[in-house]
Amino acid sequence: MPFRAASVRSRRLLGVLAASCALVAVAGCGSESDDDASTIIRTTTNIAGAGVVGVERDTTEACPAPAAPDAPAGGTREITHSAGVSSVPTDPQRIVVLSTQALDAMCALGLWERVVGAATLDGPSPQPGYLGYGVSAIPSVGTVGSPDPRLIEAARPDVIVGSDEPGSVSWGELDAIAPTVFTGEDDWRSEFRSTAAAVGRSTAGAQTLADYQQDAATAGLSVNSAQTEASVVRFTADAMTVLGSDSFAGQVLADTGTRRPGPQRGDSFEVQTDDLAALDGDLIYVVPAGDDGKEYAIKVMKSDDWRKLGAADDHRVFAMDDTVWSGNGVTAARALVQDITESLNGYVS
Repeated sequence: MPFRAASVRSRRLLGVLAASCALVAVAGCGSESDDDASTIIRTTTNIAGAGVVGVERDTTEACPAPAAPDAPAGGTREITHSAGVSSVPTDPQRIVVLSTQALDAMCALGLWERVVGAATLDGPSPQPGYLGYGVSAIPSVGTVGSPDPRLIEAARPDVIVGSDEPGSVSWGELDAIAPTVFTGEDDWRSEFRSTAAAVGRSTAGAQTLADYQQDAATAGLSVNSAQTEASVVRFTADAMTVLGSDSFAGQVLADTGTRRPGPQRGDSFEVQTDDLAALDGDLIYVVPAGDDGKEYAIKVMKSDDWRKLGAADDHRVFAMDDTVWSGNGVTAARALVQDITESLNGYVS
C-alpha cells in the first residue's frame, strides 16, 4: 500500500504553519535565529526519533479547590450502582478509592485531600504522575484489583468508591466496612458523573464536565486543530493498536476538534508490522504501555517501513504518557488536552 507523497503532505502543512509560528519558534517563521534554540523541540528526551511530551508536566494546579456539596453534611442518600444500593453520606469527609478513575475524579472535584486511602498501581509509581505528588503520597490500601480489607478498615472511611467490584473481595465485605459504591460505566463521562454523585457532588460534577468541554474546544481552536490529522498508536509488549473513536484518547482528540486520518475514524484496531500505512497522518502520537511497550515501539520505529511514513519523514512523531492517553477521567482529559496544545503543530528537531 503506497504512502502519501511528500508534495501532498507539504500542501496539508501549509494550513497549520501560521499556528505553528504562534506556538513555538520555527526556523524560517520570522525567528531572528535559525540555530538549534529556534527549532521546534518539545522535550530534551527523544525515543527512536519521537519527541517525548509531558515529562515536565506542571501538576501544581491539576486538582482544583474543593467543590461544594449538593446538600449539607450530616445526612445520607441512597445510591443505586452496579453492585447494589448503598446509603452514603451527603458530604463524606474520609474517602477510600479503589480505582485510578475514582482517584482522578477526587482530584477533579478538589476532594483528593479527603482521600485517606487509595488502591495503588504496580510499578515504580503508586499513582499516575499527572495527578501530582500529593496524590501519590496517599496511603495505600492494596493494589488496584486486589485491595486489602484490613487496610481499608484501618483508614476509617465514610465511603468507599471504585469502578468495578474487585475479584479479591466482595461488595458485601466492603460495604460492611463503609458504604461502598461501584461506578463502572462504558463511557468515561458517565462514570465521572456516577462517581461525583457517590460523594455528593452531582451538580459540581456536571459543571466540571461542561467546563472541560469548553476548555477542550477553546484549546483546539488555539492550535487550529481542524487542519491536522493526528494518528494515535499504542504499543504493548507485542501489539500495535490504533486508538480510534471508541478510545479515551480518541474521544478527547475529538473534543478538541482534531481530525483523524481516514482509516482511524472508527473503532480501535490492531496493526501488523508488515502494513503500517494505516498509522500515517500529519503527525503520529506513539503511546508506549510500560517498558515492554516502549521496547516494542522502539523496534518498530527503527524499521525501514516506519521511516517511510510521512509523519516520520517530516519529524512529526511524539511519544506520550500512557497513563494520560489511556486514562479515564477529567483530570487525565485535561492533561491530554495540554499535551495536544503543546505538540499538535510541532516538529521534532
